[in-house]
Amino acid sequence: MRGIPIFFYIFVMWLLIIAGGALIVPIIAHISIHGFGKLDNLIDSAVKAGIAIMLVVIWILIMSKIKNWIFHKQISH
Repeated sequence: MRGIPIFFYIFVMWLLIIAGGALIVPIIAHISIHGFGKLDNLIDSAVKAGIAIMLVVIWILIMSKIKNWIFHKQISH
């Protein structure tokens, strides 16, 4: 019973990794921005990088919340 929370943490971590790949590859990779002339590629890359960074920050916050929940649960027992 003691090892179940860590397995839950690892399971959620892998779900986030797979979900991230499922979001980034087919959806975000196909975003293209036009209308800025020579800056199209730069703006396109900056938008994609911004989205990827936001997703990473969200995933870190989710994992931190789960970690804190597991530690609080372990300490209370």
